[in-house]
Amino acid sequence: MKIINYKDISKDFFKYQEFAGLDSVTAIINDVKTNGDEAVKKYSAQFGDGEIENLELTREEIEKALSETPEDAKQCIQLAIKNVKTFAEAQLSSLKEIEVDINGIKLGHKVIPLERTGAYVPGGNYPLPSSAIMSVIPAKVAGVKEVIVCSPRIQPVTIAACALAGADRIFGIGGVQAIAAMAYGTETIPAMNKITGPGNKYVTAAKKEVYGVCGIDFLAGPSEVMIIADETANPDFIAADMLAQAEHDIDARAYLITDCPTLIDKVQDKIKIYLEKLETSNIASKSIEESYIILVENIEQAIEISNKKAPEHLEICYKNAGKHLEKYHNYGSLFIGNFSAEVFGDYCSGTNHTLPTNGVGRYSGGLSVFDFVKIQTYQQISEKAAGELAETASKLAFMEGLHAHKLSADLRKCSQS
Repeated sequence: MKIINYKDISKDFFKYQEFAGLDSVTAIINDVKTNGDEAVKKYSAQFGDGEIENLELTREEIEKALSETPEDAKQCIQLAIKNVKTFAEAQLSSLKEIEVDINGIKLGHKVIPLERTGAYVPGGNYPLPSSAIMSVIPAKVAGVKEVIVCSPRIQPVTIAACALAGADRIFGIGGVQAIAAMAYGTETIPAMNKITGPGNKYVTAAKKEVYGVCGIDFLAGPSEVMIIADETANPDFIAADMLAQAEHDIDARAYLITDCPTLIDKVQDKIKIYLEKLETSNIASKSIEESYIILVENIEQAIEISNKKAPEHLEICYKNAGKHLEKYHNYGSLFIGNFSAEVFGDYCSGTNHTLPTNGVGRYSGGLSVFDFVKIQTYQQISEKAAGELAETASKLAFMEGLHAHKLSADLRKCSQS
């Protein structure tokens, strides 16, 4: 790991990954847009997902996956679904339809669910049933009529998670071709209003390119965790949490920021011990080697780094950490105290694990039920109120040189003469 002091942090530490210049992504999207299912099947075979005859899983295939998934696994999935659903329902309840009357001007907004959303569930290094839960459940709680899932090399446990979460249709495809298919539609796959879920840099670049044709959640880079700790933190917990991020892929990053030099030695020792027995050490060791430990003089410096970096997962494990919550502004999700492990958020505590990385936490929060609804305004203006507004609107339109706008306002005023 790279160990640096606060004063030695370079600007490069805060650089963000850009998702542009991937010509192959544009070519694949255009091919799928033009040739539909045929192109999807071609790229699925080309990129290692195998020869696919039917893009959509049949009811029989879904039932078979459910029967093959052990009961204890299904119970774990159902508990995770329950907690995620409970939190999503609580979030939705905070959204209220409103209506106000301002001297005959009736204004309001309605909360309207999207009609169709697509969940991308990665299936590369590991099967990720948890990602299916995180995209499907909030969409269903929001009232989305049709939720589909696209996932490459999909495993029975992921299929089971999709089914138990309430996915309406499941497609065994992934990569850029899946994003293109959900954006533009094919003979088999319907076009979506919005695409959510994590993916590699090619999937992310594809989401960036189709944005505007449909909505997306956000652009996310490799997974990351930042842990701010002092001498009261548990080095075993910290080492395990850092490795939990590092094992995602070799581009994942873990950051420890501390004002305690002895904690650094303890955490490094624990990481070495755990790596010796970790089944995913081939990936985790490469990632952890490129990760950072930063020695600061005080917690205030750590907070400054955190707000500038905007990490995906932020763990604060120091004495009286709860008193500093208002000082943290930029993060994907916050984990407070030694026992608030990031892994719980990944799987089953109830908040969503699809989170902004790569600095996106500076302007966006994580995926939630709010991503699956629209807040749409309306107005109803009485004849009397229209007459009172007309003069103001007419003058503003004249200032802007928009004369048909002025005419529209003037006619409302004249109609009351």
